[in-house]
Amino acid sequence: MSPSESSGTSTGDSSGTSTGESSGTGSRKSPGATPAKRSGGSSAKRSGATPVQRSGTSSAPAPAVRRVAVIGGTRIPFARSDGPYATASNQDMLTAALDGLVERYGLGDPGAVGEFVAGAVLKHSRDFNLARETVLGSELDARTPAYDIQQACGTGLQAVIAAANKIALGQTEAAIAGGADTASDAPLGVNDRLRRILLEARRAKSLGGRVKALSRVRPSHLVPDIPRNAEPRTKLSMGEHAAVTARAWGVTREAQDELAAASHRRLAAAYERGFFEDLVVPFRGLDRDQNLRPGSTPEKLAALKPVFGLDGEHPTMTAGNSTPLTDGAALVLLASEEWAERRGLEPLAYLTAHETAAVDFVHGDVAGGEDGLLMAPAYAVPRMLERAGLGLDDFEFVEVHEAFASQVLATLEAWEKRGLDPVDRARLNVNGSSLATGHPFAATGARIVATLAKSLAESGGSGRGLISVCAAGGQGVTAILERR
Repeated sequence: MSPSESSGTSTGDSSGTSTGESSGTGSRKSPGATPAKRSGGSSAKRSGATPVQRSGTSSAPAPAVRRVAVIGGTRIPFARSDGPYATASNQDMLTAALDGLVERYGLGDPGAVGEFVAGAVLKHSRDFNLARETVLGSELDARTPAYDIQQACGTGLQAVIAAANKIALGQTEAAIAGGADTASDAPLGVNDRLRRILLEARRAKSLGGRVKALSRVRPSHLVPDIPRNAEPRTKLSMGEHAAVTARAWGVTREAQDELAAASHRRLAAAYERGFFEDLVVPFRGLDRDQNLRPGSTPEKLAALKPVFGLDGEHPTMTAGNSTPLTDGAALVLLASEEWAERRGLEPLAYLTAHETAAVDFVHGDVAGGEDGLLMAPAYAVPRMLERAGLGLDDFEFVEVHEAFASQVLATLEAWEKRGLDPVDRARLNVNGSSLATGHPFAATGARIVATLAKSLAESGGSGRGLISVCAAGGQGVTAILERR
């Protein structure tokens, strides 16, 4: 089955980028264009009164779409769950990343940025206004508007896109976007049966009614409701879904272990050469990602036992070629070129196009691999490239979120099946990715944007990079960054 259509858009005027419609920007109209006439006159016109101008028929020129610059990014080192950040909340981590960004780019003055957009996938009820509370607890101007956003593992990148669209349309000059997630401080809920009894007791009109309701509480009702790592409609975990996709695409254990080892090797090399010095701020005793294993090799990874797909023949997915539960936060600073120039800041890159897609992983071709839970980027990227008039060989760097090594390899295969060029592995995740850093769900997108932008700034190549992020719920979020 085909994925649901979601229009991409360009967020700049760079040549070759997409100019499709987006719900955030609307369609463009040529300056001075004559509005379409409606059949029949309005009652106001018939009576001689001045008609009210309808917003959809205005002849005023549409606002020029501006280029959106990626100025930089900051994140805290990512930590394995139940480790150094076990007692840190989403707000604690997000505030640490935000304060690091404010300090690095001198954003403490009033009105420095126009907006703060962030989200988390695993949220307590206290996190209902996470972004705004983070601003109020940080060094950023307390008058900075903020709002939450969530699209599973695509949250961080979707936050960047949302902020970029406003900058592109001139609605704000600069914004900070990203996300945080903690698997350690998971939101344990009250048992649903106990919750219903407590609500009934609260609604009771008398003491007797409250006592009667509470008398039905049983010891089993005191067991907390623990978040489940499974899709609500299939009851399968993301790992089990990925195992089905791996079998469908014939992804081998050896290929997965090689990809995982390369991720660790490249991340370690990036740290050693100082690549992350201006991207990572220490937090709670960590100055590097805790999941990093510099000594990882395919041979060592081959010794691990499979943990997903055990119900099928020859399972291939292990803890070594899958991302662990992770805690962390990451943010990106975006701005117009004018704002950057006034501040004396050199843009690392520009966000020029983006795209989202979704697959029907419940009723679609899951067994055949086409509609696997994490396969939406297989549709989003070709659509985005077609709009932009680009091919995969036009990109110096390709960043594919490594939820699982098998998912990355299946996605690369699917792109080729759809007529795209093979991805040169020397251009893929050149500074390591999620298998090595870990994957705090809402933080990953911002991490990738900042990493890719800096990679482009340091390179003398074509100056173009692609981002592909799969997400729970059968979704995918993709984007293009360009240096020029």
